[in-house]
Amino acid sequence: MTASTAGHPGAAPLRPVSSADLDALAHLNDAAVPAVNALGVEGLRVHLPRCDLALVADDGAGEIAGFLLAVGPGEPYASENYRWFSTHRPGSLYVDRIVVSPQHHGRGIGRALYAAVARRATERGLPEVTCEVNLEPPNPGSLAFHRRLGFEQVGEQTTSGGTVRVALLAWRP
Repeated sequence: MTASTAGHPGAAPLRPVSSADLDALAHLNDAAVPAVNALGVEGLRVHLPRCDLALVADDGAGEIAGFLLAVGPGEPYASENYRWFSTHRPGSLYVDRIVVSPQHHGRGIGRALYAAVARRATERGLPEVTCEVNLEPPNPGSLAFHRRLGFEQVGEQTTSGGTVRVALLAWRP
């Protein structure tokens, strides 16, 4: 699926993730811990086939400015948060992770990636987009970003053996 950045001036163009992106995505993802869990190249390689949407924001100079991975309903994904949404908000498009490199913050990349998620949810007839944001360890920037987009908290849970507390969020695009 090719996505545009219409309505998001200055945002990097979006394109599907390719196998050539795995090293850069692993680096960007793992540098964002604890906001997301580490995956490494092999973890990404295993995870990508279960993603319904996997997009990269390309800065036009050969660098990846950000990426998003979303999982549709009914996938065999062992994530505690995905399982929560499967039980409590079935039929949603679950954003497993969105990462924008710090040097590209404030350029509309996150909004462009979520616009693509909204289009995909609509294409699939899915009424909601869901995700989680860390409360402990805190991720106030991400929480504020998601609230500005219109996400509402629909639950909260402790995961990772009690080391992480998340706000479970839903949005009807």
